[in-house]
Amino acid sequence: MKKIILTMLGLTLCVALLSAGPLSGRRVPSFSLPDSSATYHDILDYRGKVVLVELMQTTCPHCQELAAHIEKVQDKYGDKIAILSIVVPPDNAETVRKFVIRFHVRYPILFDCGQTAAAIMKATPANPNVSFPQLFLVDKSGMIREDYDGQRDEALLAGPSLFASIDKLLAGAPATPAKAPAK
Repeated sequence: MKKIILTMLGLTLCVALLSAGPLSGRRVPSFSLPDSSATYHDILDYRGKVVLVELMQTTCPHCQELAAHIEKVQDKYGDKIAILSIVVPPDNAETVRKFVIRFHVRYPILFDCGQTAAAIMKATPANPNVSFPQLFLVDKSGMIREDYDGQRDEALLAGPSLFASIDKLLAGAPATPAKAPAK
């Protein structure tokens, strides 16, 4: 009986990992980045909490649309989860300030020179591409459980799928993302 239970748990874990995005199933790379008030946010300080990490640019139309949805996430979950948005150059303090005002952003936007974004996206010289927005759902132990490409997975992000995944992680269950509808 014990062997059957262990086998079933193993299969469940495999299915969850296979259904997650290509950047899921690994520990979120460590980072400590400043926000516009020069307060540093260290990802390790968020252990024990579900974290939504976004890689974005203020001029990206998909990022601008996603900001409203992330605000809904913040409204629904409050301090039950942490939201960290990360920008890379050419974004700067002024472009972020305007973005925060225009889209009524209440979560911290952190400044990266590109190294953190590259590490999270697994960018290499052979695969240097980083597209925006990218969203990562990190569980309480620091593991990336889901990753979303904001352009490819737009329907998932705008629907109830992200909320369902967050609910599962808050309950302590591994998230199993829904599949994007066929286009």
